[in-house]
Amino acid sequence: MIGLIIAIILFNSVAFLTIKRLTTNQIVHIWTFTISFQSLVDLYLDFQYKGYWYFTANHIEWFAFLPLTMVIPPVNTMFLNWYPFHSSLVKRFIYTFLWVLFILFYESLTLLPEPWGYFHYGWWKLGYSAICDPILLILVLIYYKWIRKIEKSANL
Repeated sequence: MIGLIIAIILFNSVAFLTIKRLTTNQIVHIWTFTISFQSLVDLYLDFQYKGYWYFTANHIEWFAFLPLTMVIPPVNTMFLNWYPFHSSLVKRFIYTFLWVLFILFYESLTLLPEPWGYFHYGWWKLGYSAICDPILLILVLIYYKWIRKIEKSANL
């Protein structure tokens, strides 16, 4: 739980102190999309297939809402805020790759025993995250571009 509290304070502080490129509307959209999508994924991988879980297996705990609502969304907003949209494909690939490394490092920290860690694997492995994380970041990027397109058409 200590690691989770540190992550919440650190990620949210960095996100809200450094986000300059994203509008409030975009932040709210990304935050909501992240929570919705992560909850849907967790519904299957956690509860249905027992791939991983937060805190304890086979229980829905209120504390499990903290990583879903207070850790993952600020990370996605930081990823988008600093994304090199106007750079070469190589720089965008390297940027995404570095974020995947950061996320994998953080995930490995969450696997530490309590009180530092709060995440546990069933059959899931860090290698699966290494495959899924770039896809998830690209989905967040596609969603963000779609929101920007909607804003432009609505003159927001």
